[in-house]
Amino acid sequence: MKDKIWSKNFIVISLINFLSILMFYLLIVTIASYAIETYHVSTSIAGLVSSIYVIGALIGRLLTGRLIGKLGPAKILRIGVILFFISACFYFIEIHIGFLLVNRFIQGVFVGIIGTAAGTIVAHILPATRKGEGIGYYSLSVILATAIGPFIGIFLMKFENGNDYIFGLNVLLSLIMIGALAFIRLEREQFHANQQEQKEESFLAKFMEPKSIPISFIALLMGFAYSGVMSFLSFYAEEVNLVEAASVFFIVYALATIFTRPFCGRLMDAKGPNLIVYPCLVIFAAGMYLFSQASSGWMLLLSAALIGLGFGNFNSIAQTIAVKVTEPHRFGFATSTYYIFYDLGLGFGPYLLGLFVPFAGYRSIFLWMVPIIIISIPLYSVLHGRKAKLYI
Repeated sequence: MKDKIWSKNFIVISLINFLSILMFYLLIVTIASYAIETYHVSTSIAGLVSSIYVIGALIGRLLTGRLIGKLGPAKILRIGVILFFISACFYFIEIHIGFLLVNRFIQGVFVGIIGTAAGTIVAHILPATRKGEGIGYYSLSVILATAIGPFIGIFLMKFENGNDYIFGLNVLLSLIMIGALAFIRLEREQFHANQQEQKEESFLAKFMEPKSIPISFIALLMGFAYSGVMSFLSFYAEEVNLVEAASVFFIVYALATIFTRPFCGRLMDAKGPNLIVYPCLVIFAAGMYLFSQASSGWMLLLSAALIGLGFGNFNSIAQTIAVKVTEPHRFGFATSTYYIFYDLGLGFGPYLLGLFVPFAGYRSIFLWMVPIIIISIPLYSVLHGRKAKLYI
């Protein structure tokens, strides 16, 4: 009989993570227009209102790894969820654009706290023999949220006072998250840290997990390569007259990931990560090339499927690697480290790529991502692939 993945704790933690990411993506596609309509700010300030959330999440993840070592991930998760609810209520207070910026930043911190604590708990409660498969299932909560969140946000914006509906939905979903906390039952001993090992930590190890940095750096590059797709798809689709196909791009991406991720997780547990990572990077590069050259709807949607197969599956496998290379009492730092690097690529990529769009155009910047992905293949081999069997 296989070790159990679908425990009550696993399901509830996955639900909490899904709802927090859902609200993140629901707001990130709508809050900029709200800032312009309500406070009459410039487009650049509106963009800051949207992106400062990611900066907050980075700060939250950086702090959470150490806090988890002291207080435990369950307590940190409860604190993050409750404070997230309070920040959701603050959206109804219209004082000044500065207040909105501060609230967005603080809520981003709480999302970083929730995501890191939840990921740490999942890494602990999953059986070692099925950790790749389990994290694959868990990370589907993020994939579903990235597909559903923007859809709900854009749909609600069509109504009069749509922003009030969006803010109200955030409060309601935050309350559901608080209610879900009551169903989590964790053994304190699961998260007991080795105090002797903690005393011998280097300065870097007090905030990150050094063993997880190599694979996390590859995740940074992949997040950077994907960030332009996430941020500029609508503009690119208008430029190449593929708006209709683009409207279901992320649905196709999500479906391709959902149907293949469980298989990839099981294969990793049985054969190791290299058998998945190398094909994923090649498929991601092919998908990005097709995306940059898309001239018809089927080409754009085929690229969505390939990017979902490649990037989507690499993401969960890389997160599993980040956890498996370290000791259980460092899982919190490993999870935090992975997302810090990944969010750096995903969060700052659009800004850096956006600087070149006026000069090079969208097709060129997407084409430039192909060599970055290809270079990551030998880089992965050097940083992790050659010694992967040591951790499986």
